[in-house]
Amino acid sequence: MKSAYIDMIGGASGDMLLGALIDVGLSLDDLRAQLSLMDVGGYTLRSEQVSRGALNCTLLHVDLDDEGLRRRGWDELSGTIESSRLPEEVRTKSIEVLDRLTDAESVVHGVDRHHLTPHELGSVDTLVDLVGVVAGFRLLGIEHIAAGSFPAGTGFVMSDHGRIPGLAPATAQVYAAANAPVRAANQWSPKGETVTPSGASLITSIASFDPIQLSVNKIGYGAGSRDPEDYPNALGLWIGETADPGTASLDGGLALLETNIDDMGGEQFGYVQERLLDSGALDVWMTPIQMKKNRPAVLLSILVKEADADIAAKIVLRETSTLGVRRRSVERYTADREIVEVETSLGTARVKIKRVDGEVVGVAPEYDDCRLLAMKHDLPFAEVMRLVSDEARSLI
Repeated sequence: MKSAYIDMIGGASGDMLLGALIDVGLSLDDLRAQLSLMDVGGYTLRSEQVSRGALNCTLLHVDLDDEGLRRRGWDELSGTIESSRLPEEVRTKSIEVLDRLTDAESVVHGVDRHHLTPHELGSVDTLVDLVGVVAGFRLLGIEHIAAGSFPAGTGFVMSDHGRIPGLAPATAQVYAAANAPVRAANQWSPKGETVTPSGASLITSIASFDPIQLSVNKIGYGAGSRDPEDYPNALGLWIGETADPGTASLDGGLALLETNIDDMGGEQFGYVQERLLDSGALDVWMTPIQMKKNRPAVLLSILVKEADADIAAKIVLRETSTLGVRRRSVERYTADREIVEVETSLGTARVKIKRVDGEVVGVAPEYDDCRLLAMKHDLPFAEVMRLVSDEARSLI
């Protein structure tokens, strides 16, 4: 599987990500062609080779004219992407990134997104950054992206809203919403604003922070606009293949929470399961058991990421009758999986494709899509599931 790793040496921004993509081989002409599928002008792209410390980097310039500098509201930015001729997956992911950025700005300024007037982020440069990065990874054929931790900014910087911390409030809100890893600042850390809100929104939307084993075949660097003396203001991008493409992988960093309950009504279990899944639990299940004196009971089990274990335990303690929750670290093997849309004789439906050693070993139609098709065509649900599964297999 062709994969990428983002190394935030001096920080991250949309321009730095674009520069790194060009440095590893993305054609600037191809990038321009993708961005031209949006009905927007007022900018030109150019790149140059620069040094940041001892690193040779690509610096991407987004030059704006008066139209490009015009401030656009969030609804206009979103509408420009939605009405574009960009590939559907690029539109969808770009809107996701923009929504994450918009939500962070709305929280920080206490204003509904539809009434929010962006300042630094309202120009066409924002569209170029968000859409360009999403499209760039797609053009390079990257199937999986991982990232290291975000470097915390230090000191203070000036913004259109006045003086703010080097870790901008909107960037911090993106970190909090995504539960993203941030490495604390120290005397060797990059200075000033290291990660922009756009950079944080992009990376938290397109990348995972799980460990990755990568057979590296290319490394590039994108430069930030500043060139400080005490650290290289650059972002590294490693391109390669995952160590064992297509094989079952071992997930670490997981916790299994369990508790025995013998004095609670069945309807409460359903509610607790919904709360746990909404909070980020990977799986929740109940097993009938017998406790002392042969009393019937339920073993409630929750699989979560280690970082989410405390939250899940508090939900169980608050919403059930139990007095204690057991916890232990676990690992699990996972097959590669992806969700794709297929055109069937009944209409469009999403299916989950499962692969082991690169071989398709399972095709599972999405329930919601099949439910809608069954209602639309007045067919038995089981028949729709079978038909979508069979037709999807023939197309894969």
